[in-house]
Amino acid sequence: MRLTFLGTGTSTGVPAIGCDCETCTSTDPRDKRLRVSVLVEHAEQIVLVDTSADFRQQALRHNIRRLDAVLITHSHVDHIFGLDDVRPINFRHGALGVYAQERVWCDIRRVFKYIFEPSHFGGGLPQLIPHVVEPYAPFCLGNELQITPLLVIHGRLPVMAYRFNDFAYATDLSELPTETMNSLRDLDVLVLDCLRIKPHPTHLNVEQALAVIEKLKPRRTFLTHLAHDIKYARDAHLLPDGVEFAYDGLEVT
Repeated sequence: MRLTFLGTGTSTGVPAIGCDCETCTSTDPRDKRLRVSVLVEHAEQIVLVDTSADFRQQALRHNIRRLDAVLITHSHVDHIFGLDDVRPINFRHGALGVYAQERVWCDIRRVFKYIFEPSHFGGGLPQLIPHVVEPYAPFCLGNELQITPLLVIHGRLPVMAYRFNDFAYATDLSELPTETMNSLRDLDVLVLDCLRIKPHPTHLNVEQALAVIEKLKPRRTFLTHLAHDIKYARDAHLLPDGVEFAYDGLEVT
């Protein structure tokens, strides 16, 4: 299995517009963060988690030519607003399966009403095959990739994390229910939400993320959805062995 971090930033991206802080003015490429998204490749399946607002740029940067599925964690702008940019993939490979909670599909159908209730011609429309996911109900893509949606809480919003065989991706969360914690045992790699060093009402901070990691004990962990409060080189010492801040373009096999 190969993971490619397409984006590791929070909803504003890093650098943030109009900000002159140490991270936003950094020349370290690890401090340049597009909106959060990851590409999972395994057994000839190519799966995108979230069509971030930067998806077009991410797809061009990483030469994404085909997708077999898109998984959506939740319907916040930074996670779905790139959905229209799957059209060039549709042109070459046909309709694309998209997996999300029913409540997320309600938002997607509202935001992208023109896709589901077309009223004019011209310009082309994304070709999507909607699939509804339920927490803790696994499904398979191909013969070797089992995906289990897992419930996490983002403030008060239910969000889907996803486990892929022995890898799990859990972003935008402040709480993990007991059943989810139990479903995240025995991982080779965990990608976990970690917004900043200070506490936040709807995201984990560094201290909280490390507490989750200590309980789950994955072999390796990468922290994502990073705000400009975290500067890669300056703050890496805060993390124990086996835990790293993710950065855009990082590939993990």
